[in-house]
Amino acid sequence: MKNKKLIDKIPVEGKKRANLALNGKDGKIQGKREGYARKIVPKTISRARADINSWKSALRSADNVENPRRAKLCNLYNDILLDAHLTSQIELRMQHTLGVPFVLKNEGGKEDEEGTRRLRAARWVTELNRQILWSIYMGHTLVELEIKGDDLQVIVFPRNNVIPEKGMLLLTEDNDRGIEYRNVREYGTWILEFGSEHDYGLLNKAIPHVLFKRFAQSCWSELCEIYGIPPRYIKTDTQDQEMLDRAETMLRDMGSAAWFIIDSTEEFQFAKGADTNGDVYNNLISLCNSEISLLVTGAVIGQDTVNGNRSKEESSMKLLDKLVQSDKNMLESYWNGIVIPALVRIGILPAGLSYCLQQEEDLEKLWGMTRDVLPYLEVNPVWIKEKFGIDITGKKELPANAGLSVDPSGFFD
Repeated sequence: MKNKKLIDKIPVEGKKRANLALNGKDGKIQGKREGYARKIVPKTISRARADINSWKSALRSADNVENPRRAKLCNLYNDILLDAHLTSQIELRMQHTLGVPFVLKNEGGKEDEEGTRRLRAARWVTELNRQILWSIYMGHTLVELEIKGDDLQVIVFPRNNVIPEKGMLLLTEDNDRGIEYRNVREYGTWILEFGSEHDYGLLNKAIPHVLFKRFAQSCWSELCEIYGIPPRYIKTDTQDQEMLDRAETMLRDMGSAAWFIIDSTEEFQFAKGADTNGDVYNNLISLCNSEISLLVTGAVIGQDTVNGNRSKEESSMKLLDKLVQSDKNMLESYWNGIVIPALVRIGILPAGLSYCLQQEEDLEKLWGMTRDVLPYLEVNPVWIKEKFGIDITGKKELPANAGLSVDPSGFFD
């Protein structure tokens, strides 16, 4: 029967609900249709050069009370995400949360090993967590769960087609009317909503810095193109067509010829290049990168090679850890408040479970504490093997004068 593998993974108490949600009498999916995301008509993205006026126009369109539209703003988001520095900072912060293992606990606070193992093996869990975290940067996020084969699939609705202020989903971006997704029966079960409906995300604040950075890079590259090699010119008789053609040929071939012969009435010189080496552009680019880092990670980490030091980097990492802890709390709240109730209604998980991210341990600090307590207390060797990977076979017999560089026997004779 279709979807039998997915049913087999569901606990016994949830199989009845899962069969109602997934399979009808003929073995086909009835509780969940193909989905709304498949019905959205895609639109070609225009990649025109963006500037500050483009950003202000996009904000005016999104702030419109009567007809709010985020299409222009979302197009700018996709455009600035091509910036390598912004992408690296987002991935740095996001991977700190995605890399933390999670567990499912029952109402008694004990780990549900079977449910935890099953969700850790599911690929859609990582994708769902990533989309939840993207709501920090892109604002409101609307996703849809679909059954594909024997597993779930997470599909994010194009933000250009979503009007969160009105709870409207547009099948075509230019439509005036759409589906009120908060009133459909799939909402809260197959259609999940994350983020505030009035939140534009951190990328809205990063747009001007990325645009100014691009402007500086463009001007700097133009400076390199024009003044990287000093312009050269020949003074000649422009009224004499033969001499003019010969001068043009000499200048054109000068890249491959290190010398040429000119007439006594001609003069060849190199024009004076620019007095600047691009410091003004470099400073603007550095400023924009610093502002992007402060916005996303809370500090400039590992970039200042001139004034950087260990204490500064450690303080910066502590600031990043505070932001990551906030992301973890947000992820747990969304799972426990939205995702797990939806999975319970579908029948994939039993009721009474909670999603918990495991606390990361500082192994270096823990090892220092363990080493300090070893001379005074017995430490379980099994625990040491699990924590640090040190295989302990037994105690080592030390000589009576261990630790003394001189044999004290006969000293007082």
